[in-house]
Amino acid sequence: MSLRAKLLLAQIPIVAALVLLAVVASVATKSLGHGARGLLRENYKSVLAAQAMKEAVERVDSGVLLIAAGRRDEGAHQIASHRTRFERELAVQEGNITEPGERELTQRLRASWLSYESSVVRFLSLPENAELSSVYLAGVKPGFLAVRDGAEGIQVLNHDAMTRKSDAAETAARRLETFLAVVALAGCALGITASAAMTTRLLRPLSVLGQTAKRIGEGDLAVRARVDGKDEIAALAAEFNAMAERIEAYRKSSLGELLEAQSAMQAAIDSLPDPVVVLSAGREVLRVNAAAEKLLGVDPDRSGAGALASVPVPLLDAIERARRHVLGGKGAYVPGGLEEAVVVATSEGEVHLLPRATPVYSMEGAVVATTVVLQNVSRLVRSERRHTDLVATVAHEFRTPLTSLRMAIHLCTEQTVGPLTEKQADLLFAAREDCERLQTIVDEFLHVSRLHSGAVPLAKSDVDPEDLVSAVIGSHERAAAQRSVRLVAETLPGLPRLDVDRERILVALDNLVVNALRFAPEGSDVVVRAKSAGEVVRIEVEDKGPGVPAEYRESIFERSVRVPGSPGSGAGLGLFIARETVQAHGGRIGVDSEVGRGSTFWIELDAAGEAPAAPRHS
Repeated sequence: MSLRAKLLLAQIPIVAALVLLAVVASVATKSLGHGARGLLRENYKSVLAAQAMKEAVERVDSGVLLIAAGRRDEGAHQIASHRTRFERELAVQEGNITEPGERELTQRLRASWLSYESSVVRFLSLPENAELSSVYLAGVKPGFLAVRDGAEGIQVLNHDAMTRKSDAAETAARRLETFLAVVALAGCALGITASAAMTTRLLRPLSVLGQTAKRIGEGDLAVRARVDGKDEIAALAAEFNAMAERIEAYRKSSLGELLEAQSAMQAAIDSLPDPVVVLSAGREVLRVNAAAEKLLGVDPDRSGAGALASVPVPLLDAIERARRHVLGGKGAYVPGGLEEAVVVATSEGEVHLLPRATPVYSMEGAVVATTVVLQNVSRLVRSERRHTDLVATVAHEFRTPLTSLRMAIHLCTEQTVGPLTEKQADLLFAAREDCERLQTIVDEFLHVSRLHSGAVPLAKSDVDPEDLVSAVIGSHERAAAQRSVRLVAETLPGLPRLDVDRERILVALDNLVVNALRFAPEGSDVVVRAKSAGEVVRIEVEDKGPGVPAEYRESIFERSVRVPGSPGSGAGLGLFIARETVQAHGGRIGVDSEVGRGSTFWIELDAAGEAPAAPRHS
């Protein structure tokens, strides 16, 4: 039997209950209707007949009174017509005896009518000069009253029977209503119960299939769905079992390959000298390599984030930043430089770890995990420090003789030690410009070395942004005038104050203004403006120079990076120093530029009272 036929069969009990209810209701309604029709046909007929007899006898009696009043012809005619009517209605009543005692009342009525009729006949035979009124009162009227009372008795008897039967019919209707309600509830309950039992039995194979699917999903591929029959569910179960067999065979054939691939992957990450941690979207540790276990004490056997309990808090914070970057859909996390390395104390000494992170994608393309590689950059940091120390030492050693050389050339160009020829003066002026350039390079090298060593801590104070703009413009007005460039200050009133190291921020702004003056065309303006941008203060240096190509807008702030064709001299450290200084204050630096239309270099610093942000790299 097909599944459709079984489902239809399961509805038969409900249909049967509805049919039974309809039959019972029809029979009960028909019975109640018969009772009502009997009430109208029997008792109501007698009531009408009694009422008609009363009217007829009254008309006969009226005819008698007309004769007594001297109107014999009219009275005789009325008596004759209504005697016939009374006889007709009395015959109807005699043929419709339905109630107990009604037959006796009808017989007495017949006798009273015959007696009354006889008295009327005698009254009609009396001469006109007789005492008709006395005869009427003595012999006719008592008979009239007896007939009228007899008819009224029959009428009352049948009217009472109608009232009694009406009450009985109403009681029967209420009983029928209760009976129908009980039958309906019982029928529905039995029908639903039977239908539910049949449906449950019919759907039991689906439950078997569901339980089988659940166990297969839990990894039990040996389980099978046992469903008998030839319907669609049995066919589905057969296909399901065949699918389970194919999955089991596939798993047996590929399990070894999967285990081998997993072992190879673990061996690959274990061979890396740097710690590797794979974190799920819920921050659970999925996999670590031997370096992470040994160097950081990561315990892969502990559940959840507890596996990272022994990892230092600064390193945990760095890992979490990288993980959030990846889970935020921003792609791989690449550090901005060695300054993001975290120092970790281990049994082998201090180690500098630089976090890198890459996403792990699911088959659907969603990020499900993050692989964090903690690159050991200790050698690079030491090499950088040695390089910085060497540069600082060389620059410091250059400084003293360079100062003497500058002084000597200055004295010569001023002709303090004697007059110079024109050719000698040209050579000395060129030498003085080279000394100034060397002095600038030495100062930049020394400043960079101090930034990297951290030898000069930030001396923060409450600073007005308008004061910074005024100070930086005042220190470069002469250089701007020499290049026929006008420096313009734009500040809005009521700017939030800054909690910064004034001198070091001025150094950063100096480098931005020097860079703008270097590229600004003659006769143009260089605008230095300060404005509020949410919770930060933004200071901009805008020029009308050639602009910065898109491919250099990130790297221009790196050390010793120059845009090809840039004018000027120096070591290319000005923008690098500005970036390091701003980031040391927890701020941001960047450039908005359009080739051929100028550039706007900007820095953003938190307003005083705001919590300092972590260093951000542009």
